Amino acid sequence: MATASSQLSKREQSLCNGISPWLSPLAMLLTQDVALKGFFRSLKVLGGEHLPHSGPVLMAPTHRARWDALMLPYAAGRRVSGRDCRFMVTLDEMKGLQGWFLHRLGCFPVNQLKPQTASLRFAVDLLEAGQQLVVFPEGRIMREPGPIRLMQGLARLALLASAHGLQVPVLPIGIAYGRAIPRFGDRAALAFGEPLFVEGHGREAAKRFSDQLAAAMAAAERQALEAVGRSAAEGGFATPVEFSNV
Repeated sequence: MATASSQLSKREQSLCNGISPWLSPLAMLLTQDVALKGFFRSLKVLGGEHLPHSGPVLMAPTHRARWDALMLPYAAGRRVSGRDCRFMVTLDEMKGLQGWFLHRLGCFPVNQLKPQTASLRFAVDLLEAGQQLVVFPEGRIMREPGPIRLMQGLARLALLASAHGLQVPVLPIGIAYGRAIPRFGDRAALAFGEPLFVEGHGREAAKRFSDQLAAAMAAAERQALEAVGRSAAEGGFATPVEFSNV
């Protein structure tokens, strides 16, 4: 156990600064009690019974606004599950002042076009340690309604974890706001879907799982949209689901 913890720590140090014991509580206070509650008229979380409070979890949320990164810890973070959300983010997000904060709040970078072994191995290490990891499988913010297009990264990560003997529940999540571009006083909602588990191996297994996951994310997003009073047609769940080779 000590060796596994040491390896996790070494990989973490090569990618990020871990979770700051002083910055993390402050960030939680400012984002959840000030920013979210000050900006939105209401915050609703649906399907909370699907969120495991122990063991590894791989979260797969839709990505509609920068507020998403605050909504997830609000719905599943330390105050709810007793543990932090670890985010796998793009290289660009880890730069500048924003990057300085992300480095100290448990985020770590991945090259979407060519994921490095260190990033993927660290992600598996986090799951093996029973943590909850957030990956936005669409790869970027998508505000326009239409088919959900998933990149292969999350499915490959789930398959990699499975190859290491770790069956990780993948939690589809839908997030919605009162408008496509949230405004002051809007409603916000996050809906958890039922956990999914990857099966098989190889490219075809990744494609099958991505198709299944996209449909589940779409269903969760439909619930979130209805909770904020928007038409389901405004969500990104139109068929057919499209799949990216990246």
